[in-house]
Amino acid sequence: MVHTPPQYKRVYIETLGCAMNERDSQHLLAELQEKERYTLTSNPKEADLILINTCSVREKPERKLFSEIGQFAREKKQGAKIGICGCTASHLGEEIIKKSPDVDFVLGARNTSKITQVLHTPKAVEVDINYDDSSYVFASGQTMGIKALLNISIGCDKKCSYCIVPFTRGQEISIPQDLLLNEARKLAQNGVKELLLLGQNVNNYGVRFSAPHPKVNFTQLLRSLSQIDGIERLRFTSPHPLHMNDAFLEEFANNPKICKSIHMPLQSGSSKVLKAMKRGYSKEWYLQRIEKLHFFLQKAGISDVGIGTDIIVGFPEESDEDFEETLDVVKQIGFDTLYSFIYSPRPHTSAYNIDNSKLVDSKVAKERLERLQTLHRSQLSMRSKNEIGKIMEVLIENFRDDGKESWSEGRSGTNRLIKILGHKRKIGEILKVRITDTQGGSLFGEVL
Repeated sequence: MVHTPPQYKRVYIETLGCAMNERDSQHLLAELQEKERYTLTSNPKEADLILINTCSVREKPERKLFSEIGQFAREKKQGAKIGICGCTASHLGEEIIKKSPDVDFVLGARNTSKITQVLHTPKAVEVDINYDDSSYVFASGQTMGIKALLNISIGCDKKCSYCIVPFTRGQEISIPQDLLLNEARKLAQNGVKELLLLGQNVNNYGVRFSAPHPKVNFTQLLRSLSQIDGIERLRFTSPHPLHMNDAFLEEFANNPKICKSIHMPLQSGSSKVLKAMKRGYSKEWYLQRIEKLHFFLQKAGISDVGIGTDIIVGFPEESDEDFEETLDVVKQIGFDTLYSFIYSPRPHTSAYNIDNSKLVDSKVAKERLERLQTLHRSQLSMRSKNEIGKIMEVLIENFRDDGKESWSEGRSGTNRLIKILGHKRKIGEILKVRITDTQGGSLFGEVL
């Protein structure tokens, strides 16, 4: 008897936006692999299914979506389907299919677990932001590396006046701790050494579950995850400055498995602007939390920490004095990473209704952004020079060869990318490396 080999189909996934979207794409792929016999392709022209996992945090990517759909529709092979997923799917819903009839289905950011349903439902639109899949056990991906993403919550309860995320991802719900620990153990057994915990406000974990659940907070979750054999490093993004209590900061400083790299979104250095943004904290609160972070690190005998942030320039009515306050905070702290953007009005946010006369002139906003980025580049260059001679623990992530030279590379606990020239190092090793040189934002080192 002749057995016919299984027929695999191919899926192409384009992921836009944040790490949450990246994790959603991993879930989409795993579900399609396990339940629909799909394999991943990097060529949209050979795909049987094309997924665009969208972002709507800023206006520009959303505007580009329809031109991308048109391009994929022209290039795709006959019979291939196009699905629009993610936050823009949640935001625009049926409007996407009305504008682009080539789209076969629309799947919102809160409905990822329904991918195999919408795949077989012509013109399906699933964008319910109140849908709860916090207890859904997604299929496991077929490939495991040494680093993995782990969602610990979905949605967002904050009402920041500029942010569309609560409208596209719904109410904040924490994923049950036992599911997280089980998934983390499974990842560790498959060779994962570093976990990046994801949530819109990760350190608000445990405030709400969709079913009765033992009381647990983010600090306790970090302790539990750090006890799993095989997990050597924990990172997380993004915590909210408002929930950085002393217990959390002390755990961050003292737990050896928590990487000493923390993202603390500032958004603005002006207390006036922060109030208009509805961030819930002031410039003074933010700086006090940074001071307390350094206090606990110093107490734990740790001298180095990487601090990242997000900053929006040109928020309505931001004055020159407000912007100077932002520069003041940046000068005081010296961020390792800084994601900076010009304010982008988004529908369904309270700031969207602000009178146009209060908007900052686009030329002024661009000039402010350039000043901010120039300051940060200068600080980063100086910080990199100061790293020379330091010894860091580096998790080797890959090996590269550009034809002229070869190097292994990985990241330190403070999240600096470090290159080690010469022969190939084993992926997954954690090595002690002395920093010997710097070029741009990259550090070079030698293994001790």
